[in-house]
Amino acid sequence: MALSRVPIGPYHPLQEEPEYFNLITDGEKVLDIEVNVGYNHRGIEKLSERKSFDQATFVIERICGICSTSHPFAYTRAVEDVFPVEVPERAKYIRTVIAEGERIHSHLLWLGLAGHFLGYNTLYMWVWKLREEILDVMEILSGNRNNYAMFKPGGIRRDINPDDIPLVLKKIDSIVPTLDRLRKAIIDDPVLHKRLKGIGILTKEDALDYCAVGPTARASGVEKDVRKDDPYGAYDRVDWDMIVTYKGDVFEKVVVRVLEMYESIKIIKQCLKNLPPGEIDLKLKDIPPGEGIGTHEAPRGETFHYVRSDGTNRPARHKVRAPTYMNLPTCEATVIGESIADATIILASIDPCYCCTERLTVFSPEGNKLYNGNDLIKLSQQKTDKIKKEMGLK
Repeated sequence: MALSRVPIGPYHPLQEEPEYFNLITDGEKVLDIEVNVGYNHRGIEKLSERKSFDQATFVIERICGICSTSHPFAYTRAVEDVFPVEVPERAKYIRTVIAEGERIHSHLLWLGLAGHFLGYNTLYMWVWKLREEILDVMEILSGNRNNYAMFKPGGIRRDINPDDIPLVLKKIDSIVPTLDRLRKAIIDDPVLHKRLKGIGILTKEDALDYCAVGPTARASGVEKDVRKDDPYGAYDRVDWDMIVTYKGDVFEKVVVRVLEMYESIKIIKQCLKNLPPGEIDLKLKDIPPGEGIGTHEAPRGETFHYVRSDGTNRPARHKVRAPTYMNLPTCEATVIGESIADATIILASIDPCYCCTERLTVFSPEGNKLYNGNDLIKLSQQKTDKIKKEMGLK
């Protein structure tokens, strides 16, 4: 048997961000996969520890442009857990509206890119045109189409203007007919069925063994959703359904995300129609010493933040665990045994976000020194020189 290696990445047309997968193949069949991470680390956790608790929210919002509310949602809940305190009811509803608007635009972004990956560029253009509508809604509500700057420990920064609600509801309703057409186009398309059904199957057992989260897990029959399991915000105050399917292939992951958008629309409409009066911010001043954790069901799954306070005005420690960190190892169960042609769409089916995922702590051989930025640059240069020498380059 003649084995070969097929590299995917770290720069590849079907990856929006750098990550390196090495496929070990026999002909067109994938026998094994090596996952190499660490190409996109930006030191967000360390930056957070150099900012005040309030300033850190803006840094955390930039962990990911697509999940720009998911991380602040989990972070602010972690800070509030240090006390602990409950934010005002109105703030809970507004937080939920912003989070669900982000879920719609994130799922649409992934759906459009999935169409592009498969050469279905008509779907790609339809979806991205529809995504503009929800981004317009987010701009009306927050003033921004992305990085909304709405969250802060203790509440939110900006109230929703009652005069804007009728326009927002009208725009939300206008999304539904186009979403219906997209759903029918996907469900009725025999080419998509042929291309996506029966490939990259993640069984329920494997989903549980790998601790998969979000749509990746729910498409395999795992009923896991932080919004239901440990309700927060307004999720236990409105009516909505957890979308769960059972076949675990790439097509089911598409179905879960499409149907979840309908649930997000239901949640947003209920929150806006039943928005309670009152304050939007606790105006927290001094954060006491202690530890707190915060979670949020991001579009890709559970986002987890840990914060430790030493009584000063900034985090003593901040730790982030993104959903892709949990879902990425499932490729060992889904890619192996498939063809090279299917590997890329299977890897993309978890809706990976590597800028959310990359976390790095490097100690010296003595175990007592954290490498600084210059040390890491030097290590990178040494590695580059070694690779050039191996390739016979100057």
